[in-house]
Amino acid sequence: MRNFIIFFIAVFLNYTVGFAQQEKHVLFIGNSYTYANNLPLMLSALATSTEDKIITESNTGGGLTLQNHSTNAATISKIQQGIWDYVVLQEQSQLPSFPMSQVATQTFPYAKILCDTIRHYNNCAEPLFFMTWGRENGDASNCASWPPVCTYEGMDSLLNLRYRMMADSNHALVSPVGAVWNYIRNNNPNIDLYSPDESHPSLAGSYVAACTFYTMILEKNPVLISDNYGLSSTDANIIRNATRIVAFDSLSKWNVDKFNPIADFSVIASMDTIVTINKSKYADTYLWNFGDGDTSILFEPSHIYSNAQNYNITLKSSKCGMENIADTTITVLINTIKLSKGNDISIYPNPANDYFILKSKNIINAKNITIFSIDGKLIKEFSPFTASVHKFDISSLNTGVYILSMIVDGEEIRLKLIK
Repeated sequence: MRNFIIFFIAVFLNYTVGFAQQEKHVLFIGNSYTYANNLPLMLSALATSTEDKIITESNTGGGLTLQNHSTNAATISKIQQGIWDYVVLQEQSQLPSFPMSQVATQTFPYAKILCDTIRHYNNCAEPLFFMTWGRENGDASNCASWPPVCTYEGMDSLLNLRYRMMADSNHALVSPVGAVWNYIRNNNPNIDLYSPDESHPSLAGSYVAACTFYTMILEKNPVLISDNYGLSSTDANIIRNATRIVAFDSLSKWNVDKFNPIADFSVIASMDTIVTINKSKYADTYLWNFGDGDTSILFEPSHIYSNAQNYNITLKSSKCGMENIADTTITVLINTIKLSKGNDISIYPNPANDYFILKSKNIINAKNITIFSIDGKLIKEFSPFTASVHKFDISSLNTGVYILSMIVDGEEIRLKLIK
């Protein structure tokens, strides 16, 4: 009975987390492929059916390219509202399938301009590229000059590739509408996704797009959608399940969480001082904890320790409420150590050549004097001494970093020695 209750609680928690209500603001920038059947309105309706809320605006003039949008006053004005969680970018239906030399000059630069503009005015917005589909029987108008688009398969594969390239290069997401479309064409060809012009979407084609955007924006399983939006329940269920297989079951393939903050760093240590090297990605806020109670929000701070011991350094890299933590442990060995009885002990020169000198404020009794390599191997032993100044011959040591260990007046001390 107890195991059943635990199982029930786990299922309940998964259920409630999976069905948590969300509200998102989405701006659609595109053309007639987005305008057809009012895709933004359809998306809002599907979200409502799962008690979510997607508030949309759009600028989708017929034939508009990303280049057009990059200087379009209405587009820029809407981006500047600064309220968007996602901004959808849809290129003219043929351009991304053209030769790479043409795409590199007519599409890619303007995708970057728009992504940069989006992030300038909406710091936490996600650009979301709308992967469109190949024409039903290929692009006849460009077939002679560019044979790869003569068939649906050829045109569609190029669109798929180029949209993923745009998303990757701009650290953005891609909504794989064309990939879901392809799956349905291959597995359920009885569902007509095209309007009579063999290019624009039918109601079913727009429903594919709406289900895919629902999945990518809310990161929810599209089978939760209950609104068939005028389609038969059979066709709507097929489309929702296809979207689950292609989009929801492979969210990472479409860059979900790929560009979340990644904390990473290294440390250069010299005696009691460290210099940090920040290798984090996709973050804009940093919190360092040096393990001795001190912190910093600088990108690459330096830090001086006052005691010789092990310290765990952590870095939390964050952006837009998402964070990642990395840590490392260092051993700090300093030139001067204060003993419990008030005596100071220091070594010099450090770095040393053939010898170094240990100096103390008062006479000390030192024994068990050894030098270890940084990885803990015993390198050299010295005889005990009683004095306030003592010279050590290290001419036989190779160049490197070592640890000098000894017992002084009953206390164990360690100092970093560099030759």
